Amino acid sequence: MKNVTAALIATLFATAAFAQTPAVVKAEAKQTAAVVKADTKEVKADVKADAKLTKAEVKADAKVAVATADAKADVAVAKADATATKAHAEHKAVKAKPKAKAKAETAEVSATAPVAAK
Repeated sequence: MKNVTAALIATLFATAAFAQTPAVVKAEAKQTAAVVKADTKEVKADVKADAKLTKAEVKADAKVAVATADAKADVAVAKADATATKAHAEHKAVKAKPKAKAKAETAEVSATAPVAAK
């Protein structure tokens, strides 16, 4: 009977030890899952922040490109206006030269003509 009692007690202790092992393993698995979940959230947040930053940089680059294109267009318009103004001024100068020459000749003729005595 002592052997049977000793076997029963040993069996109870052995089953108690095995019964606790899965609970520990389950707790460790839950903790590992929680850590993995937290790491995943952190990585997702980092990726999201990087995507926002990249998007902002692309927008800024696009704005700079548009501003540069506008500035180049403004320079082209200013050059065209300057060319047109220069051509107009040259045209006026060509027209004014014969008129000035005629006025100068008229003034020269009137200066050399004798003045009538009164």
